[in-house]
Amino acid sequence: MQQRKRAKAPSMVDVAHAAGVGLVTVSRVLNDPDVVSEETRQRVQEAIDRLGYRRNDLARALKSGRSTTIGVVIAGSEVFELSSILRGVDGAAQAAGYWVSLASWQHGAIARLSELVDRLADQAVEGVAIVADHPLEPAVVERMAARLPVTVVRSGDLDLPSVSSVEIDQRVGARLATQHLLDQGHRRVVHLTGRLDAFDAQARQSGWADTMRDAGLPEDQLEGDFTAASGYRLTQEVLSRADRPTALFVGNDLMAVGVLAALAQAGVDVPGDMSVVGFDDMAGADFLVPALTTVRQDFVTLGRTSIESLVALIGGHQPEHHLIPPSLVVRASSGPVAPGA
Repeated sequence: MQQRKRAKAPSMVDVAHAAGVGLVTVSRVLNDPDVVSEETRQRVQEAIDRLGYRRNDLARALKSGRSTTIGVVIAGSEVFELSSILRGVDGAAQAAGYWVSLASWQHGAIARLSELVDRLADQAVEGVAIVADHPLEPAVVERMAARLPVTVVRSGDLDLPSVSSVEIDQRVGARLATQHLLDQGHRRVVHLTGRLDAFDAQARQSGWADTMRDAGLPEDQLEGDFTAASGYRLTQEVLSRADRPTALFVGNDLMAVGVLAALAQAGVDVPGDMSVVGFDDMAGADFLVPALTTVRQDFVTLGRTSIESLVALIGGHQPEHHLIPPSLVVRASSGPVAPGA
């Protein structure tokens, strides 16, 4: 059976013939429409619509040196609140007149991440934002930045003069949570950490420890893994102690779900017998029993700032490190220490 020949895509020449204008006029309508009369512009646009013409943006980018496209690489499978981050990314990109080309790297060989960025560069993107779920190797990021502007989101302690970075100030968030408990009269505040090989957990642990040291109070922590199951298990361990703490600062809200379950099962009143503070303000935190006091992170602003930072780099500005402040949301799970506790 003879295969039907694929129809040739319409060209600018075809548009020019259909509209009865010269090739230069079509180019002006596509690239600088203000210099063309409204009547001519409309005639060319009607021809474009009728023929289904689509210009070759890659060829145009190679010719002009500009693609008005930026790359966004999701580096890791555990990027929390990714949809909110991408909402901020998309809004900022549109406002700056850029399209977004999305790619994903799931913790394979680090060379694969470099290949992804190289591929985006070959597609003429003007810069790349990397949204990571753990700190990246500085040498690898530096190699990327030698080829095109790079902004790293949730970068940890990345300190490279050629790279911009954006993150939520986890240490400040932990300080807010811990100081809130101290202001309520608590002096035995145990921290149930997340997985301490993750930057978020390290930063939150650091902020809690600094606040306890500043107050001259002992540091007592147990390591979990950001899951509800680890929150439940660690709380059972805490409850087995003869000298129980009066408050728990928990590594994230999901762990706090397990914490509240373990406390309810043991008949421990929250916050009467023990106060609980989480981190993240995940969806539904205000419907837990009791409603969870927690630290809110603005992930939309995180995504938006990453693109604004990248666009500034593309425009020739110097790299900057942006810290976005979180806020404390006080609800029913935390309260004053019980008299005599």
